[in-house]
Amino acid sequence: MKIITLTLSPAFDVHCSVAEFRAEHENLVQIRSRDVGGKGINIARALAAQGIPNTPLVVLGRENSADFLRGMDACGLTDRITMTVEGRIRENITIHPTTGTETRISFQGFTASYDLLDEVFAAIAPDADTLVTFTGSLPKGIGSDEAERFLSALQAAGARLVIDSKSIPLESLLRLKPWLIKPNEEELEVYCGALDFAGIVRKAEELHAAGIENALISLGAFGAVLACAEGVFVAKPPQIKEVSTIGAGDAMIAGFIAAKDADAPTRLRTAAALGTAACLTEGTNPPKADTIGAIFDQVSVQKR
Repeated sequence: MKIITLTLSPAFDVHCSVAEFRAEHENLVQIRSRDVGGKGINIARALAAQGIPNTPLVVLGRENSADFLRGMDACGLTDRITMTVEGRIRENITIHPTTGTETRISFQGFTASYDLLDEVFAAIAPDADTLVTFTGSLPKGIGSDEAERFLSALQAAGARLVIDSKSIPLESLLRLKPWLIKPNEEELEVYCGALDFAGIVRKAEELHAAGIENALISLGAFGAVLACAEGVFVAKPPQIKEVSTIGAGDAMIAGFIAAKDADAPTRLRTAAALGTAACLTEGTNPPKADTIGAIFDQVSVQKR
């Protein structure tokens, strides 16, 4: 199967350390890492780390595209498709205090037009043997209606869709009926309002019943819920000491894709193992194979 990991709005992920982050004060920070990122890039790296071929398709702002391409080279993403538009690639800055929670600052990136989606469609050349991940935010200039038409055209050509994007509203997801969606608890709340665990399970069931083949809800350290044709399953990962949660959801998607031909418990267990293992690496670095194996054996999956 041809796997295309699409990133329409990439970013440089900058991770900084500070003893104590103080709002409304000057904070002197130390840069820990500066990586190429975007949800599609994160999925591509996690798949590649598992030895699964995929082709990152990324749109770059011309002003700093050379720097981004060097970063892709450095992490082994050399088999790729790139397009450029005017403007700059955005930056996401994550501040890691010694104690307390992370703070993230995101900048606006370049502006694109709907014509770009026609070029992307042609570059993908979708057919029934194609899986496309559509994740992350849309660039300024492209709206959700335009994105839905693009995604619908991919499906009409036979492509299997993975969607994890705040830019695609619930109404579009219900019309598109993708192969996989992976909202986290916060994103599900935007769609449906606040839910307790039982409500999350019911909503996953409803999303699957509405035609979404795999409704995977990530719950952070509490695990994940999957509703699919084989039933509803709940995964609980082992407790770990997190290093960074950035990119963990993207690693979950990579794990699910990696196990796409397995049964539902194995798909969910693999997704949870990769997502948990990703939390043990700095920044958005992909999970390590030996860590994944150890965690996989500790993930419990139960059918509801």
